[in-house]
Amino acid sequence: MPLNKDVTRFLDELGHPLRPEIEALRQIILDASAMLEENIKWNGPNYSVGAEDRITVKIQPPKQIQLVFHRGAKVKEQPKERLVEDATGLLVWKENDRAIASFKNMEAVEAGREALSAIVRDWLVATVEIA
Repeated sequence: MPLNKDVTRFLDELGHPLRPEIEALRQIILDASAMLEENIKWNGPNYSVGAEDRITVKIQPPKQIQLVFHRGAKVKEQPKERLVEDATGLLVWKENDRAIASFKNMEAVEAGREALSAIVRDWLVATVEIA
């Protein structure tokens, strides 16, 4: 899926100090699954399947970039177990259906590239099935 021009324009106007990291993460996410659509939501890039939000990029404060893996804004009944396995420790779990991956620099993005691609694919499989 190509990058969304509106998201690129939004980021151009923002002048974020971690822009290269944001761009790398955008590409990793979109390359992981053709199901994802990119838009702006909650003041950052957001990825959805149809109308269902699944991954949101938290870009403020500008000290790090966080990818929030979720099942949308509305509270849903919690699954009994975490939705995906993460043997790498990249994810910090907030609930069984909500996790965060944080990146402070390009080295962290590159180090997590392979694991992140797998997590995105697994997240979509898990959340699209139970949505």
